[in-house]
Amino acid sequence: MTPDPPETTATAVAARLQANHREFLNFLAARVGSREDAEEILQDAFVRSLEKAGDLRDDESAVAWFYRLLRNAVTDYYRRRDAGRRAIESYAQDAPVADPGFDAELERAVCACVNDLIPNLKPEYADLIRRVDLGGAEVASAADELGLTAGNARVRLHRARTALRHELERSCRTCATHGCLDCTCARPARPAQP
Repeated sequence: MTPDPPETTATAVAARLQANHREFLNFLAARVGSREDAEEILQDAFVRSLEKAGDLRDDESAVAWFYRLLRNAVTDYYRRRDAGRRAIESYAQDAPVADPGFDAELERAVCACVNDLIPNLKPEYADLIRRVDLGGAEVASAADELGLTAGNARVRLHRARTALRHELERSCRTCATHGCLDCTCARPARPAQP
């Protein structure tokens, strides 16, 4: 009996691998945790397998060989991801601490308007603006302190910033529209604190 020609074997291998597509995808998704990443890895592995399919002797060994290829691809995936994370961390450590364009006087002028208008906001909005925008807290930590979910805190912060912007526009008029760089607005008196 003569062996099958290489193109017949390659076609049989490709068909066998395609028939196991779902199992391969589930195998990868369980290991990388992301269906999209699993699909990308699988697509790359299929391309590589087509190049080597003619070297396999039968379509039965192709599945075992392909699982080895997928395990190696998962290892490569984590190496690349960890290398990317290390590069970002290294960049963050080397990045300048302060913005070279930072203007402390401009910040004081802008913050004076903001500080005067914050009491006009709902108390929960004012608290978030103070904690996150003026205090530099992370949204997640402010949410924990206030007993909110992080998503709820982000929505509330967005609404607080919108309300503050409206207060700035109402109080400072065109000055706020043009960036408060030459603030000549008359700031409203703070409401009496209870």
